[in-house]
Amino acid sequence: MIAVRVTLVALTLSTFTFVTTETLPIGLLPLIAADVGGSLSQAGLLVTVYGLVVVVASVPLTRLTRRLPRRSLLCGLLTVLIAGNLVSALVDGYLPLMAARVATALSHALFWAVVPPATAALVEARERPRALSFLYAGGSVAGLAGVPAGTWLGQQTGWRVAFGALAGLGVLLLVVVVAVMPRAPIGERETATGTAPDAGRYWAIIVYTALGVGGAFCSFTYVSPFLTEVAGLPESAVGGLLFVRGLLGVGGALAAGYLVARNGWLTMTGVLGVQTVVLAVQWLFAGEPVLVVASLAVSGFCLTLMASGLGARVLETAPDSSDMAAAGVSTAFNVGITAGAFLGGVLIPVGGLRATPLAGAALSAAAFAVVLLEPVVSTRRRPALVTATDTTDQETADG
Repeated sequence: MIAVRVTLVALTLSTFTFVTTETLPIGLLPLIAADVGGSLSQAGLLVTVYGLVVVVASVPLTRLTRRLPRRSLLCGLLTVLIAGNLVSALVDGYLPLMAARVATALSHALFWAVVPPATAALVEARERPRALSFLYAGGSVAGLAGVPAGTWLGQQTGWRVAFGALAGLGVLLLVVVVAVMPRAPIGERETATGTAPDAGRYWAIIVYTALGVGGAFCSFTYVSPFLTEVAGLPESAVGGLLFVRGLLGVGGALAAGYLVARNGWLTMTGVLGVQTVVLAVQWLFAGEPVLVVASLAVSGFCLTLMASGLGARVLETAPDSSDMAAAGVSTAFNVGITAGAFLGGVLIPVGGLRATPLAGAALSAAAFAVVLLEPVVSTRRRPALVTATDTTDQETADG
């Protein structure tokens, strides 16, 4: 039992490390650009290209490696993470740095397909929603503490030290996984496929994930200038407000384990409904700082709760391999991030910053409509209906 708990902590810290690695350059763009001889836009591509690689590579890499043991695969992915961060800390020049980021992104793409079912397999079925919510909390803490801490370290000692620190953390996590992760977890066979396979529900999850995440990031990507230029808040308040949003996000990740275990579909319906309302409030009352801050905080809670609940929903509805299903949801999530940020950027010159929460609310409303339809498009219920009809007809004929 102790080995399982230690492994769960190590895997949660691994999600923290991967997410921090992905977004760390955001806080260090000027330092990186000045050092490697690129512009700020080129430095920004270190994040954008990373995300695109994750979108493109998740499903193909998962398909190629689906027969490999999860424990061995996780160890390999952590090794690539360590090497990628170490190379990032040591190389000279923009192109070698980009190559290291691409290699790390490939491991990131596969990691999010493998780690949810691997985590679920560590514990009994009734404990899986809580274990998965704890796992996803690592990603939330990365935004809350990992990136700010890495930014501070890079500013104090140089951006390369920040990447070196992530490589060191990766080494520690790899040692723990190698030493204590069970070779044959109790639920390995159970989590290989969905507990209630349902292609209709699964594809509904894919669609509402992309729409819901796109709505969230259409607004959140531009939240800093929105808070200062539209809501009229001082720039000095932005950091504290984002910290509060992050805290509520961690709360959302932890709440997911309890809520999804009771009713996953109803939880997602409520989350997307609330997200639609709070983004609409942010648009309608953009000049009211109190309401803007409240909507910002609640939207953070909703996004993280939805992201954390997806792991349990995938393990339930996966129509085939749960690893492939997780890869599909990871792809949809990253498509939502990229498309939402892009849409917001396109709208700002046309409708100003205030248009971003409005567009986010519209996308969230579309996601809400899809999740409402999820039971309707379920394919699992249809064979049962056919069987019941056939049985009735047979009884009538016999009678």
